Amino acid sequence: MKMKTTPSLQLKTVRSREGNRAEPVKIWKARNFIHEHSDEELSLTQVEKAVNISGNHLSEKFKQVTGVNFVDYIARARFEKARGLLHGPNLRVSEIAFAVGFQSLSQFNRVFRKLSGKSPTEFRAGARQAELARAKRKRRRSVRIS
Repeated sequence: MKMKTTPSLQLKTVRSREGNRAEPVKIWKARNFIHEHSDEELSLTQVEKAVNISGNHLSEKFKQVTGVNFVDYIARARFEKARGLLHGPNLRVSEIAFAVGFQSLSQFNRVFRKLSGKSPTEFRAGARQAELARAKRKRRRSVRIS
């Protein structure tokens, strides 16, 4: 008996932290859609329409393939963007929270603390201290070379 291959069962090779792995095309498209639109309000319904797959099937396959549920994946994508923005001094924490797609500051703080172990403010302070220490080491090296 020959199995029919549907687009949702086709595999695509993607780079991940673990190296190359096969991933269903629909999940790959869903992840890309999430990353492209993570700064907007996102729902399972929007993503299911974008990749043309039922919400229940998407949710189930997404967890199976990524190891993370749909909502947590979106939160992590937003967290990663926020982490990058917190290295810069120009935006307030609240501005960053809304810019990356969180609907409330309390939600942002809760997710950030859960994923990093620090509040966004503590993370920013630590990043600034690390940057100052790097700059100090760099100055010391340039003085020794001169």
